[in-house]
Amino acid sequence: MYHDCPNEGNLSSSYASFAIPERLLQFIWQFQYFNSSELSTTDGDRLQIIYQGQINTNQGPDFLDAKVRIGNTMWAGTIEVHVKSSGWKKHNHHQDDNYNSVILHVVWDDDEENENSMPVLELKERVPKILLQRYANLMKAETFIPCAANITVVPDLVWKSWEARLVAERLLRKTNTVQTYLQEANHHWEQAFWWLIARNFGMKVNADLFEKMARSVSLNILARHKNQIHQLEALLFGQLNLLDREFKDDYPKMLQKEYQFYKKKYGLTPVPLTPFFLRMRPVNFPTVRLAQLAMLIHESSHLFSKIRDAESVIELKKWFDIEANDYWHYHFRFDELSSFRIKRPGQDSISNIIINTIIPMLFAYGSYHDEAGHKEKAFHWLEQLAGENNNIIKQFWKLKIESRTAFDSQALIELKTEYCDRKRCLDCAVGNVILKGRSQVGNFK
Repeated sequence: MYHDCPNEGNLSSSYASFAIPERLLQFIWQFQYFNSSELSTTDGDRLQIIYQGQINTNQGPDFLDAKVRIGNTMWAGTIEVHVKSSGWKKHNHHQDDNYNSVILHVVWDDDEENENSMPVLELKERVPKILLQRYANLMKAETFIPCAANITVVPDLVWKSWEARLVAERLLRKTNTVQTYLQEANHHWEQAFWWLIARNFGMKVNADLFEKMARSVSLNILARHKNQIHQLEALLFGQLNLLDREFKDDYPKMLQKEYQFYKKKYGLTPVPLTPFFLRMRPVNFPTVRLAQLAMLIHESSHLFSKIRDAESVIELKKWFDIEANDYWHYHFRFDELSSFRIKRPGQDSISNIIINTIIPMLFAYGSYHDEAGHKEKAFHWLEQLAGENNNIIKQFWKLKIESRTAFDSQALIELKTEYCDRKRCLDCAVGNVILKGRSQVGNFK
């Protein structure tokens, strides 16, 4: 398993500022990146590695089902890895029955006498210094991504396989979030979807408030009023404290009266905070986004069921190509007249809804019901959508790493946030290629 052990053991005098982590030593053992000729244990017994074992991510020794020959005897069991041999006692493995099956203790530095008669293999004189230097360079890099200077050495075949895995990992993580919402909604998919879609309409700045608003007024209440757009707006605006003042225009005055009536009728409690407007483009003001959300409710029913059964991204885009009611053609905020402009979500906003809410929801539905078709459709829809153009993607473009589809951009976002930012180069296919020192050049196209 991956231990949270201290980073111990300097590499050599030329790497004095770098201490080898245990995870790197596991990586070296897993891929056998060391000189394996004429191996012997620290006790002088001849050693042959038949199979290094399968890495264990659960409790217990680091590698399972290993096979080694020590002297004339074949051993089968587990292998434990430590930076220093003294780690065996430090981690109390000598008192843990889970480690009784260990047949070899692989260490960087054998720093104490072997009192347990456990065969020990020391690696510090067998690992190529260039591998250690590459790893040290990645860990010390302060660029956009650690491998910015040489990421293009990755062959296309490796990248395509890694890209698919990154997208799958991203969707699986989002599935966990969806499942949390689903449990809170008593496994009501439409209710959970309403909370998530409202959160998306709030954008990053007001996402939490929009979600709280959605949770404060049930789908059943909204369904009773879906045929009257002004009643829907009254409920949504009122629950977000946007009707709690005096107005000049007749329209907000009417919404205010409607809301007071329904607030009392349904015993509604508004969200205690007001949405933020600062440093936002007027088209993304929470008032505009709420008006569009109200129109989405007005024009649709059982929306998640429709999305689940949709065949193409074109259908989705059509359903979300909505425009707020007439009052908002001339306003971005209540009582503030502006020039005529139909308030409908832009194509980037619609794509954002599909990528970050609809597709994860569909993938989660497929996972929950064990239906491969819905999960495959989620992947297919990502391939149909244009790539995103956020700050992360722009930085990758500067490195000449292209992002043509949403499948590409989602993979790059996952790579950046879950691997590069955390310096998880050892767990990354790109990092593995760089550490191995392959020279074949790929294009990421």
